[in-house]
Amino acid sequence: MGHHGQMTVTVRPALPTDAALLAEVAAVTFPLACPPGSDLADIARVVTTVLSEEAFTRYLADDTRIVLLAVDPTAQGALGYSMMVAGDPDDADVAATVSSRPTVELSKFYVMPQGHGTGAASTLMAATLEAARATGASSVWLGVNQQNERALRFYAKHGLVRVGTKTFALGDDLQQDFVLERRI
Repeated sequence: MGHHGQMTVTVRPALPTDAALLAEVAAVTFPLACPPGSDLADIARVVTTVLSEEAFTRYLADDTRIVLLAVDPTAQGALGYSMMVAGDPDDADVAATVSSRPTVELSKFYVMPQGHGTGAASTLMAATLEAARATGASSVWLGVNQQNERALRFYAKHGLVRVGTKTFALGDDLQQDFVLERRI
């Protein structure tokens, strides 16, 4: 519970028509999750490529990916989204540290600032873990920036345990991410 109080949050599978909305949410939330001192041009490049409407259109058409959208049904606004990628990790460091198979990567998990402290993130996480379980996976894993205290606290609260590190490139800047895993 934060200062906003509880709000109604509905989580549903994202539809092909949600690509533009997802890109909007990503453009707000991705920069907020980047470590302080990140290069703004690098951040902008991710937003316009990996997180563009075209990119989300591809993700939504990819049957190895599950995209969920958290919405506030009263305000009709998007509160956040998550994206999972099924299949074995293609990063060797991750493959070595994630112990349980089959596994699903929690590739993206973002909540809008107005959703912080409202229970939206917990509702989205519960739905995300349920969707991962429904694929037959026995674990989920994710990479998170070591400096992202808020995210680290949130994931720990939801049972994700640190199992290793991996390298994440933001432009030319190589960062070490923690790899977290949870049995589901």
